[in-house]
Amino acid sequence: MSRLVVACLAATWLIWGSTYLAIRFALVSFPPYFQMGSRFLVAGFALALWMRLVRRAPWPDGRQWRNALAVGTLMLAGGMGSVAVAEQTVGSGIVVVFIAVVPLLIVLFSLFWGVVPGRLEMAGIGVGLTGVLMLTRGAGFQASPAGLLAMVTACTCWSLGSVLSQRSLPLAPGAMGFASEMLCGGAVLMALAGVTGETFSWPPQPLAAWAWAYLVVFGSLLAFNAYMVLLARASAGLAASYTFVNPVIAMLLGVAFGGETITGFEWAAAGVVLGGVLLLIATPRASS
Repeated sequence: MSRLVVACLAATWLIWGSTYLAIRFALVSFPPYFQMGSRFLVAGFALALWMRLVRRAPWPDGRQWRNALAVGTLMLAGGMGSVAVAEQTVGSGIVVVFIAVVPLLIVLFSLFWGVVPGRLEMAGIGVGLTGVLMLTRGAGFQASPAGLLAMVTACTCWSLGSVLSQRSLPLAPGAMGFASEMLCGGAVLMALAGVTGETFSWPPQPLAAWAWAYLVVFGSLLAFNAYMVLLARASAGLAASYTFVNPVIAMLLGVAFGGETITGFEWAAAGVVLGGVLLLIATPRASS
């Protein structure tokens, strides 16, 4: 692996592991769709401006904007927006363990493009889905069916958007493509905030404001762009390998700083899910 791929892996593994607790802290003052929409609009505008004025990159053409709208709607509005909705009723540590199903779904969606998983990957899918089924029976999701539905939506939309961006809906080259996706996804999220009647009170609480800023700079500008680079330069399964590190970090942070309670059964379910993911990435497929 190149140094760039290694650096991007580190960013998605470590930074994203902490963003789920930041989402929960920001929810105190920023409702879910507004929080995510404003986050991606600010980050997307800053990145697009830098690419246009400093790097002299051209604006995306009509087809690339269309692709950015489709991928942004899936990955950001359907994916990240639903994660924030789920965190209103489910702890951040449990939410991020459920997200570990993403590489399993990516492998399944890739079947439509003729990418057939090997035996080890099939074993990983079976083990991982067993762990997810266990997780849904734990205290966190049993107490919040709405949170469970939101997470199913989030994982499905994120996985499908990841595969489409790699296989059928290419974005503009480089960071301008990532910026266009954040702008389109952010606009859809703000529309959802308006449709659902979300209200935002000013000024926000200090901790919520700092959490929102952290999500913009680290979660969006750094980690999200690192993930999109991985989708372009590595296999989708390797790009999604952050999911076996994020749950450990998020669960520990949630317990230590968020006052969250995770049962022994949920820890066991997390171990089964992560075992499936490890099997899945044990033999990463070549990039295409």
